[in-house]
Amino acid sequence: MSSPHLCSYADRAGKHKNPAARALLHLMVKKKSNLSVSVDVTRKKDFLAIIDAVGPYVCLIKTHIDILEDYDQTVIEELQTLSEKHEFLIFEDRKFADIGNTVALQYSSGIYKIASWAHITNAHAVPGPSIITGLASAGLPLERGLILLAEMSSKGALTTGSYTEDAVRMARARRDFVIGFIAQHRMEGIGACETDDLIDEDFLILSPGVGLDTKGDAMGQQYRTPAVVVTECGCDVIIVGRGIFGTGHDIDVEEVQKQAQRYQAAGWGAYEKRLSK
Repeated sequence: MSSPHLCSYADRAGKHKNPAARALLHLMVKKKSNLSVSVDVTRKKDFLAIIDAVGPYVCLIKTHIDILEDYDQTVIEELQTLSEKHEFLIFEDRKFADIGNTVALQYSSGIYKIASWAHITNAHAVPGPSIITGLASAGLPLERGLILLAEMSSKGALTTGSYTEDAVRMARARRDFVIGFIAQHRMEGIGACETDDLIDEDFLILSPGVGLDTKGDAMGQQYRTPAVVVTECGCDVIIVGRGIFGTGHDIDVEEVQKQAQRYQAAGWGAYEKRLSK
């Protein structure tokens, strides 16, 4: 089986069943960006300012909506407005990890009603296939996509070996809804048996822990360059946070835009180099 990452994003878009995956790949081509910015700040003012600043340079904004201390419904309204203005998708990094019925309610209901505004969300594989069934019941009717956590970028993460293989098997059984993984490498063929249908298997790989200027932090995060992540390891989307906006408080818009452009160029350049191999 030839690896899909050696094909262009445009070619791969036509083969994906899931609307969210197709939309993301089309945006990546249109904007020449495989950059996702992780906006992990606690004030609404900073949250929206960062998104407005980086919006022109990203394909995806990654949120942790529950860390906002002054959250109200206007946050979602303004986030959706910025999504339309700058043409990016929204990825709520919720990391669901409960039984099917519970995650369906967490996804569709409560204060945040994530399914109503996030094009993509993610989940741990720990609960087994029922977590996909539960999330799909709320997400598929809205043409949403799900990312499973197969690997993590933090030091000592337990998402290795048989855990990773089982996560891929779960995704393989639900390619209508599971569009890819949080991972450090390609996942096609992982954990496959002889009877599995691997034709056109193509999972998007979103990779956190990307940095141009540092190799780690005091909390155990480990950083790799866009060249390593995209060209060498075949990942599709680079996820960057503090490397672009620093502390995130009262940002210098011009500096944040400068860094976003820098990472956009590095990520896209690594992708073009991958295609030229």
